Amino acid sequence: MSRFTTLYRGETDIQFISSRKKWYAASAVLILICVISFVFRGFDYGIDFKGGSTFIITGLKNDVSVSEVADAFDKAGVASEGSPQKVGTDNTIVVNTKTLGPKDLQDVQKTVAADLGISAKKNISPKSIGSDWGHDTTIKALQGLIIFLVVVSIYIALRFQWRMAVGGMVALLHDLIIAAGVYSIVGFQVTPSTIVGLLTILGFSLYDTVVVYDKVGENAKDILAGSRTTFSEAANKAVNQTLMRSINTSVIALLPVAGLLFVGAGILGVGTIEDLALILFVGLLSGAYSSLFLATPVVVDLTERDPQYKALTKRVAAKRASEARKAEEGGLVGVGSSVNVRRGAPAPAPKVGARPNRRKRT
Repeated sequence: MSRFTTLYRGETDIQFISSRKKWYAASAVLILICVISFVFRGFDYGIDFKGGSTFIITGLKNDVSVSEVADAFDKAGVASEGSPQKVGTDNTIVVNTKTLGPKDLQDVQKTVAADLGISAKKNISPKSIGSDWGHDTTIKALQGLIIFLVVVSIYIALRFQWRMAVGGMVALLHDLIIAAGVYSIVGFQVTPSTIVGLLTILGFSLYDTVVVYDKVGENAKDILAGSRTTFSEAANKAVNQTLMRSINTSVIALLPVAGLLFVGAGILGVGTIEDLALILFVGLLSGAYSSLFLATPVVVDLTERDPQYKALTKRVAAKRASEARKAEEGGLVGVGSSVNVRRGAPAPAPKVGARPNRRKRT
């Protein structure tokens, strides 16, 4: 309970800043793995981005499985692009294929309907999607992302300082690469929901980072006028003070997302939410990590390169060394002033006015 109370009150003393090289190394390894996956595995783009045909199948019996639907399309001479996905709870299944012409759409529709024992017109809805829509969506998402980053950088620079804007951008780019890397490694399809989730996690990561920055600014106020603490110590204290808040925020945000990912997509098999759930889950974890272990350490590295803060660090070190010498000298004086009475040594002279110690005669 004492450790939890210390954490709850923000009185922990975890060395986030002094161990920052370890966090930098860990982030570098993760980013390297993600980049390697980008190069050799790439991304599995959904039909909205690369184009193709999609079939929405309804009216299936509850005992009809996804694999049986995939086999029906194989028999029709068209393989599904990726695994068919369940939608909702009424056993509706969505199947994506390569781009088919109008006649091929009708032929596949009839063949699959006959194999599954359903009506071709009532229970199967085919349509074709061009790749232009996905291209336009990607361009707009990138434009929105760039505008978002520029506006956020200006706000943080004006609200705090430019170094904190740099640290915030480093943390956001870190979260983007990690989230995209996990998507590439796992092999989930990139859909419009992925883009929406990506923009959502950027907002969460930024919120957590700004909370820490606000505490850093409070602890470092007028710090250059004194010589009691360095900027890195003030920043480390700020991270410890906001640690419990960051944990609470992350846990509360992760619980419903974990329900979507592990229960909805994993247990219930609702494949249409797995792309959104995965990007949110990974992004929330990465955002919580970067706000504590990456954003503030970057600010400390940039700040302590300034000559004023270098001078502050020297003043603090000199003051502490002086206080340590005084404490050591005081201890030595105290030891030297004590009277060490040894056996055989002459007794000290009696004080003036003191009565002699006489024994009673019996």
